[in-house]
Amino acid sequence: MVTVTGVESRKNSKGEAFAVLILQGDLQIVTSQTTGKPYATVHKISVPCTFDEKVAEAMVGKKLPGEIQKVECEPYDYANRTTGEVMTLTHSYIYNPDPSNLEEVIAGAPAF
Repeated sequence: MVTVTGVESRKNSKGEAFAVLILQGDLQIVTSQTTGKPYATVHKISVPCTFDEKVAEAMVGKKLPGEIQKVECEPYDYANRTTGEVMTLTHSYIYNPDPSNLEEVIAGAPAF
């Protein structure tokens, strides 16, 4: 399950505003690559929506089926907001409403 935890306003390439929902996944325990110790984390992503901010605000707190999943992508630079450190990442996160069908979501065609 994922939860809608917020709404943000963004602008497209033409300068037009649109709303995005902020989705948060379930709690996960992962192991640090640096220390080898476990820590708790949750992943958040933004998903554009076709409705205005007022309707989007009404969605906050709603639970949706599915999960946020890590997927490989082309390398890109990411600046850590806290430290300012710039890192090159080769993964991103997506919302998958049907986790058993990850290949279909990525490829855009049914997996056989």
